[in-house]
Amino acid sequence: MSDTTLTAEAVEPQDNSNASEPAQQSFADLNVREDIVASLSEAGIIFPFPIQAMTLPVALGGNDIIGQAKTGTGKTLGFGIPALQRVIREGDQGYEDLAFPGAPQALIVAPTRELAIQVGADLAQASKHSNISITTIYGGRPYEEQIAALKAGTDVIVGTPGRLIDLNRQRVLNLKQVRTVVLDEADEMLDLGFLPDVERILAALPPVRQAMLFSATMPGAVITMARRYMSRPTHIRAQDPGDDESLTKRNIRQLVYRAHNMDKDEMVARLLQAEGRGKTIIFTQTKRSAAKLTDELVDRGFNAGSLHGDLGQGAREQALKAFRSGKVDILVATDVAARGIDVDDVTHVVNLQCPDDENTYLHRVGRTGRAGNTGTAVTFVDWDSVPRWSLINKALGLNVPEPVETYSSSPHFFTDLDIPKGTKGHLPRAKKANGAEGERSARNEDSPRTPRRRSNTRSRTRTVNGQRTEKRAAQGEGAEQEGSRHGHSKGKQDRPARENERHRQTQQAGAEGVGTAQAPAQARRRRPRRRTRSTDAGGQD
Repeated sequence: MSDTTLTAEAVEPQDNSNASEPAQQSFADLNVREDIVASLSEAGIIFPFPIQAMTLPVALGGNDIIGQAKTGTGKTLGFGIPALQRVIREGDQGYEDLAFPGAPQALIVAPTRELAIQVGADLAQASKHSNISITTIYGGRPYEEQIAALKAGTDVIVGTPGRLIDLNRQRVLNLKQVRTVVLDEADEMLDLGFLPDVERILAALPPVRQAMLFSATMPGAVITMARRYMSRPTHIRAQDPGDDESLTKRNIRQLVYRAHNMDKDEMVARLLQAEGRGKTIIFTQTKRSAAKLTDELVDRGFNAGSLHGDLGQGAREQALKAFRSGKVDILVATDVAARGIDVDDVTHVVNLQCPDDENTYLHRVGRTGRAGNTGTAVTFVDWDSVPRWSLINKALGLNVPEPVETYSSSPHFFTDLDIPKGTKGHLPRAKKANGAEGERSARNEDSPRTPRRRSNTRSRTRTVNGQRTEKRAAQGEGAEQEGSRHGHSKGKQDRPARENERHRQTQQAGAEGVGTAQAPAQARRRRPRRRTRSTDAGGQD
């Protein structure tokens, strides 16, 4: 694979609403089609980020690209605009020559559902004034609605590998007309074991097409795949020369503490009351840990939601929607959320446990300090995870080889994070009742985690007229039993005549020896009722 390498300096993103700098190129200056420029302008996006400015001239010429950039640098439009612009729309020259009208002309493959949804939304915004249809395909949703969209015809497909392969096998997804293919977050696909699926998808595409691969890191397996399926790609890096992590270091304040596992919930609860704390993402290593911490924070009065693999797709999308809109300001998530959450106003990121490696750490921390904002990243390291943290620290040059031992009552913990003095781990009642998030907490303030009542069919022993009797507590029987306490003859009067007749027949059969195999069984089944009846009815039948 022969490639050309270009480097774009990862400067702080510009204010897209400011058009007063004549020296800065706009999207229109980069030969982006007018309808796409108008769609971006409507969203307040006028000037490209560095990765976009370097990518668009090469990509719009139809060349293959390997783009290397950290999350949050704007690479979605770097590959999305060329993919949209190369679509031949109805009425354009060459549309009549398409072999499969209505079949997709661009394919974008993403490793996670959340990232696919985000990319699809960004492309929908960029094509708002274009006659281009975009369909997002991913698992966890019914096949029927996705199959219907494909049969109706679509221009651009954004999807996850598994569902794309399923629909292609069913011959519902036609990939024979794809002119542009994009692999987003290729290193994450490698980590999740998707590379064989991705290669299967690439093998089903036409041999002549444009290919763009974007990734934060470039492991050997990703480079090997690029060599096999790309032709003379241009390698574009968005970074400061000689310092891969400078943007992270400059925009994000990173704090690392050695913490005890039994004290972490209290530390998190106090951290969430820090001055200036806005939207916060808390990362956990396991799904169970995410669910447990979410319940704990809700118990303490916080407005928290969870996002992990055990949730259905609808619940996952609802959690992200609530977080983006601000209805929920705390999101407790596994690494499924480390990619695909494009929220600019996240102020804090918390690693409840030490990440597995430096790449995972960067992807998590990269959820804050986006679009020129500043952020705070806090990592809790258990005693047995200190060696792992030492490797991460060395790889990233964070200068924190030995995290300081810290507890929820440590003075430096309050000082570092601007936590008001005297803050405890439960939200004060006054704060629960204030604001939009407080309304939700206030509704459940009296019993936020009220345990369910025990089964109402449980029997209780009572004494009536000096004799023991069993009383059912089931709903619907309470009034009847209450009446029997005050009027013991009422149980006999209200008993259906059919049941009384059946009981008399059973007694008679037992006395006469008729049906010896059946009568004793019937008698045994009726014994509890005879005891109850003799008590309630004064021993009369």
